[in-house]
Amino acid sequence: MNESSPILNISIFGVFVLITLFVVIRASRNTKTAADYLAAGRAFTGPQNGIAIAGDYLSAASFLGIAGAIALNGYDGFLYSIGFLVAWLVALLLVAELLRNTGKYTMGDVLSFRMRQRPVRAAAATSTMAVSFFYLLAQMAGAGGLVALLLGITGTGGQALVIAVVGALMIAYVLIGGMKGTTWVQIIKAVLLIVGAGIMTLWVLGKYGFNLSALLGAAVDNAPKAGEKLLGPGLQYGKTGTSKLDFLSLALALVLGTAGLPHILMRFYTVPTAKEARRSVVWAIWLIGIFYLFTLVLGYGAGALVGPDAINAAPGKANSAAPLLALELGGPILLGLIAAVAFATILAVVAGLTITASASFAHDIYANVIKKGNGDESKTDEVKVARITAIVIGLVSIGGGIIANGQNVAFLVALAFAVAASANLPTILYSLFWKRFNTSGALWSIYGGLIVTITLIILSPAVSGTPTSMFKNADFDLFPLSNPGIVSIPVAFLLGYVGTILSKDKADPAKQAEMEVRSLTGAGAEKAIAH
Repeated sequence: MNESSPILNISIFGVFVLITLFVVIRASRNTKTAADYLAAGRAFTGPQNGIAIAGDYLSAASFLGIAGAIALNGYDGFLYSIGFLVAWLVALLLVAELLRNTGKYTMGDVLSFRMRQRPVRAAAATSTMAVSFFYLLAQMAGAGGLVALLLGITGTGGQALVIAVVGALMIAYVLIGGMKGTTWVQIIKAVLLIVGAGIMTLWVLGKYGFNLSALLGAAVDNAPKAGEKLLGPGLQYGKTGTSKLDFLSLALALVLGTAGLPHILMRFYTVPTAKEARRSVVWAIWLIGIFYLFTLVLGYGAGALVGPDAINAAPGKANSAAPLLALELGGPILLGLIAAVAFATILAVVAGLTITASASFAHDIYANVIKKGNGDESKTDEVKVARITAIVIGLVSIGGGIIANGQNVAFLVALAFAVAASANLPTILYSLFWKRFNTSGALWSIYGGLIVTITLIILSPAVSGTPTSMFKNADFDLFPLSNPGIVSIPVAFLLGYVGTILSKDKADPAKQAEMEVRSLTGAGAEKAIAH
């Protein structure tokens, strides 16, 4: 096998970083108001935003985590791809257009539309921060493993340094470019990722005469321990009743989580109209669907050409399957290019997450809770607070990423989806579709969903009690499932219902009627801002 060349890899990384920084600096020239910084001046078209959504959504989990999961667990790994894709139908049919019509910059705008502003905005911002933090953990862990593999770093100290560098670059992108710069980085990265994965897919299929059966057969032959089990369900999740339940829980979190992910929801505000928001989701579904078909070939290709033993022995374990496949196919140059694409993937997604969390804090907490909505958006206050928040979030995520280093990235992202599906989705759906829903219901649903999910994650085998846990030497896994979605999502819906019914707090009928008309027709929705 060819060897990785650290100097070549660093050179390719450097070129990519310089190009994207140039794009970000150019994009930042027109960033003057809060609308420019937080919603890119609503200047992107549906197709552009669709490509950016694909860039935001196809994270390190999609590329590194899923390819590794398929290489090691076959069919069970591919179910991540299916869950991530099917989830878009929930976002398209229930949330995208209605949210675009009702909000302005953040999820808190929608949830507080007909509620008491301050408590609901504070809750929405808290939940946004929590989801963003779990998602950032996954991206940072992916960055550590990936760059360690490329630069031949084996010690944890070197990987920690790599995570810190990724964090610093992410903070720079967000501080300089705001949402506009971040969006252009995501568009560049989505094109690179889909083209790169497409070339590798054709290359792998070409080695087996473009015969998928031959590829699957080779993957089975190269995995004597798993054998034929690679091609059917149950290798990872079918061993016991608990693991089957865990799989169901994971599937629920993946399918319902997308429609509650703040950094995806926020992308709908960067287009001028609801029609463009709809178009952007259709573009995103096509691009994401094509990419997930590629992961099937890449995952089984890594299993066939690299083998599960070599993947498990590499620094990033499952996350290194795609880079190792690139090394096997095209030597150090293809590895360097694919690794730069994966690195771009991580940078673009962490920048998107950081701007979402900082926008939520600046717009919901600072402008509407602390300033009580009296701030002037054309002034720089909100933008200044967003930038300071971005620095804090960057530093916290660097620390978390160092702790989570070595975990499967797809699995860590699934935890973020569980938090989003539990804390955000029930409140969004109730706000949009249930007339009686009130402030108490919203607070019960958000805080209750958040507390239940995070408590169950802390008490799960994902954190302690097993050789693959985050804290291997501790043992407080009282909850048997690694993903809490099957419990936390219904509990959050129930809490929203109970909180509303028990409360004497009356919903405002006029506001409710206005929200219904606005969400369904777009009348009165935030329009594009002329420059």
